[in-house]
Amino acid sequence: MLNFPSGHVSLVTGASSGIGAAVAAALAARGSYVAIHYRASEIAADQVVEQIRKLGGQAFTVQADLAQPESASKLVASVLSQTGRVDVLVNNAGSMIDRRKLLDITDEFWNEVIETNVGSVLRTTRAVVPAMIERRSGAIVNVGSVAARTGGSVGIIAYASAKAAVLCMTKGMAKELIHFGIRVNAINPGVIDTPFHERFTAPEQMKTLVSGIPQGRAGKPDEIAAVIAFLASEESSHVVGETLEVNGGMWMD
Repeated sequence: MLNFPSGHVSLVTGASSGIGAAVAAALAARGSYVAIHYRASEIAADQVVEQIRKLGGQAFTVQADLAQPESASKLVASVLSQTGRVDVLVNNAGSMIDRRKLLDITDEFWNEVIETNVGSVLRTTRAVVPAMIERRSGAIVNVGSVAARTGGSVGIIAYASAKAAVLCMTKGMAKELIHFGIRVNAINPGVIDTPFHERFTAPEQMKTLVSGIPQGRAGKPDEIAAVIAFLASEESSHVVGETLEVNGGMWMD
């Protein structure tokens, strides 16, 4: 495992728990100074920082509601003011918001899901990229979902559609930004054992989802984090515009 060079900085959105927290820890373990973004869970974010510091890493918290259009630029400006640079951006923040079948999807709900999962990626990336272009280097990893491939389970049409948009954005961004030395890739987690499913998936539904995984079990946040750390590092220096499927065989491409 290659460590990041001295002075390396990462910004991980949605990093107060689950996949985001695991990613922050993995990047910090490689020597990156990690900005832990959170929306509302300040205590949980502080705990992530504390755990990273106990293991000898460096991290700090930054708050923003990325569903709000003006927040991304303020978030990135805050990180840059404290660190002077961002070498890695992991666009992990997102939410299903709620499970709603087709006839229950209002325009307001649709827009909320899209802004939370797609608008946040667009705006945060747009805010980070100018400084990366200036240095002609950087790595961006967008977190998708196996739902983008399958349409997801019942009630997540909006979320699955949003994540499919993220995968398409990844390719478009990669084509534009690689000319500036910036690599953009994505990862598709499947059913991962995190608070996300505790909130949105009933126990019986969770059992059904897990039964459909060829590997026979849910994934762990650390398994996702390890792949994201790879995509963020020079170990993946020739990987551009790809979406890696890390979902126990739920989608084989």
